[in-house]
Amino acid sequence: MKRLQKLLTEISALTLKIEQEYPELYQHLNETPVTLKAPVSDKIDTQNFSDYLESLKLLLEHHIQTHPDN
Repeated sequence: MKRLQKLLTEISALTLKIEQEYPELYQHLNETPVTLKAPVSDKIDTQNFSDYLESLKLLLEHHIQTHPDN
């Protein structure tokens, strides 16, 4: 349970950072194909949140590398 809370805290913090520091990227977060992937019948577990956090980190890293003037 602590792992899940840690992941949720990290996701929230990173999302807030993107919203405040990279608004041009934030507006596209809902449009990206990377989401929490779990079939409707399955439970979402810490691995799903971990994967989502990693995808956010990669998205931000890519954005920073391709938009150096920001």
